[in-house]
Amino acid sequence: MGNQFKTLVLLAVLSAILISISYAVIGGTTGIIVGVGLAAVTNLLSWYQSDKIALAAYQAQPVSAQEAPGLYQMVERLARRANLPMPGVYIVPSQAANAFATGRDPEHAAVAVTEGILNILPADELEAVIAHELTHVANRDTLTQAVAATIAGAISFLAQMVSYSAWMTTGSRDRATLRLEGDRQNANPLGILLTVILAPISATIIQLAISRTREFAADAGAAKLTANPRALAKALQRLEANARNIPMQANPAFEPLLITNAATGQFLGNLFSSHPSTEARVAALLKIEEQLITN
Repeated sequence: MGNQFKTLVLLAVLSAILISISYAVIGGTTGIIVGVGLAAVTNLLSWYQSDKIALAAYQAQPVSAQEAPGLYQMVERLARRANLPMPGVYIVPSQAANAFATGRDPEHAAVAVTEGILNILPADELEAVIAHELTHVANRDTLTQAVAATIAGAISFLAQMVSYSAWMTTGSRDRATLRLEGDRQNANPLGILLTVILAPISATIIQLAISRTREFAADAGAAKLTANPRALAKALQRLEANARNIPMQANPAFEPLLITNAATGQFLGNLFSSHPSTEARVAALLKIEEQLITN
């Protein structure tokens, strides 16, 4: 299944969840119409602005060749090797060690690294991490991941608003509330409850199902681009250890963009992890190393 088709399927499913929220809250034809309009606006926003939203979520700051010459030249060299346009280069002001790429296509891509990752990784491992992110750009994973993060974030936000509204309605039985209830007589209370609980979970599962498979592909692409699979394997292990002490702080909807989980050891971490286990990724990289040696 091509990446563009996967993106369309992802947009359709997440849009359906948005429409379901609207229908559950408002009810009837009005709920569907409002939901369709909301989905259309969110899709357009995420398609054209998802890169800016992702960069803003992590407070990433653009840097020039003069401001960060070593990093900039490394990205430039790897982009040229991968036959990609030069992406924007950003630094995230965080001591957590992580990195991500975003952008709707290679011509509008950006690669961001944290201050923490610049501090703890040697040059060959940092190069492997950047190669991983550029592979995401080349595979156009950045569009799917950023769009998914934006829409999933919108779904979670709306579900929280619905939950808050329902709580306020229950706690205040004044005339204004009664009139509001009259206007929403077609709404389904059970549907609202299920929406509040299930919609964010569904959106998260859809994100993670795509994110996990694409991480293996990006790891393999980085190994090919650098001809040094072990460097990425070591980097992943180092980043996982760092995440135990300094978790990445940001909207959880954007975690699938990162090269590794923002934090480790969370409850149900394996079930709702945005990435495959580090052990599995390292094993796959070492297998690629064996194949390179054999060949």
